[in-house]
Amino acid sequence: MANSFVGTRSYMAPERLTGSHYTISSDIWSFGLSLVELLIGRYPVPAPSQAEYASMFNVSENEIELADSLEEQNYHPPSNPASMAIFEMLDYIVNGPPPTLPKRFFTDEVIGFVSKCLRKLPSERATLKSLTADVFFTQYADNDDQGVFADFVKTTINMPKLNP
Repeated sequence: MANSFVGTRSYMAPERLTGSHYTISSDIWSFGLSLVELLIGRYPVPAPSQAEYASMFNVSENEIELADSLEEQNYHPPSNPASMAIFEMLDYIVNGPPPTLPKRFFTDEVIGFVSKCLRKLPSERATLKSLTADVFFTQYADNDDQGVFADFVKTTINMPKLNP
């Protein structure tokens, strides 16, 4: 059990922002946010909309299918996420949906892995033990550092071939 309040607030888990007790589970949330940021190239809060993902991947909006649709959660992201004040962002982390990845561009394994990290309730969030047993993790666990990232990108991101 940790008792301090240090760290980057925008990466803190919802339970940390509300002042609840926290454990390593909070770090797993932060890890999941970092993974999503690395995969999409921007901080993932608020979660990108279908339109934003369509723009990121240069496809039409109807080609984007999110793992957990924001529309199904009856949540409407802010009209201008780039201008959110820090307190609006922190409120979004606590009350808004967690980031999701589009199915067409990422494998089920990476989507599932990230989803296990970004569960709002700490009791539903993955543990270190379950993450290290996850198929996504085990696929890369024994690789050395030479060329691992290239292999990860090739197998994780299903990018369409772009016409030159």
